[in-house]
Amino acid sequence: MWRRGANLEGATANFVETEQLVEYEGLTSSFIQVRGSIPLLWEQIVDLSYKPRPSIIEHEEMTKVVERHFHDLSQRYGDTMVIDLTDKQGDEGNLSNAFAAEMQNFPDIRYVHFDFHHICGGGNFDNLQVLYDEIEEAIQKQGYFLMNSKGEILLDQSGVVRSNCIDCLDRTNVTQSFLARKSLDSQLQRMGALSSAESISQSDIINDKFKKLWVEHGDELSLEYAGSYALKGDLVRYGRQTLPGLIKDGMSALSRYYLNNFHDGVRQDALDLISGYYTVSKSSSSPFQIIGFESAPYLPVASAIIVGGITVTTFTLSQVGRSAQHLISSIIFAGLTAGVVALVKANGKQLCSRPRLCGLI
Repeated sequence: MWRRGANLEGATANFVETEQLVEYEGLTSSFIQVRGSIPLLWEQIVDLSYKPRPSIIEHEEMTKVVERHFHDLSQRYGDTMVIDLTDKQGDEGNLSNAFAAEMQNFPDIRYVHFDFHHICGGGNFDNLQVLYDEIEEAIQKQGYFLMNSKGEILLDQSGVVRSNCIDCLDRTNVTQSFLARKSLDSQLQRMGALSSAESISQSDIINDKFKKLWVEHGDELSLEYAGSYALKGDLVRYGRQTLPGLIKDGMSALSRYYLNNFHDGVRQDALDLISGYYTVSKSSSSPFQIIGFESAPYLPVASAIIVGGITVTTFTLSQVGRSAQHLISSIIFAGLTAGVVALVKANGKQLCSRPRLCGLI
């Protein structure tokens, strides 16, 4: 819930293998993709801001960490192609540039950057074709798995596409569904369900099932990792953004913000405990023991003051025309509210729910 990037062993946060399976007249075919956090040492500490700044952790083992991650992928899947969907500007751009620089140390691994927000902005989902045109030859070379009714392997997938954005949820799911659709066309053509010129988009039944599967897949992963439904589900289901989809995305974004800031620390502790990553010791003191200033309990008080200050300031401003005293009161309450807001912002990290059992790396 709190972790980003990789640990020193090269394992990454939110690493997921997705296998798309299809059966037709005794033939079974599958197509595998993986997603995972950018395999650098970096963090994104929540601080009450809507989008906390990601920061790279300087460490002498950085290149070794990347090497360990991709060595593991090559052992599991064979040839690996990396698709980085992060922005090229701002804090995401800094992280993306660092990733691209590290990938230059591994010439055998193809790294492709695709600025999803810039190229597919405004819900232009079809622009993913630009990405596919660039990697089509490599995708076809990796292929897919195909087995007949006797259990004989006719084709095997020789590599995998590894996709990522920042949290490997929304942009990643849209992109993976696009690649999965292209592969499914090829699989069904080879199996004889479609002619060489046909696509699943020409069959409402198959197309609707495909879209539903990938929307639900994105929602399940998002619920597990971020606590809310996936964003951009409309792009997968309809190829465009709709008003109900925008409302749903807004509610999901608010839910993510609340959970990320006020619940994920405890949830991370729970995962570390039940997975055995943290071991309870009788000889050590409780990590939940309050030491020094605990600011989290003061957030409700600060929130009440801010809301109250805004309300009173608005009321007194509406009465300014009646007397100068109301103007002075407005200035005082506005200043008090601004001061509390500044104090909350300055102590944002301390006000959020933080994991206590284990470090981030």
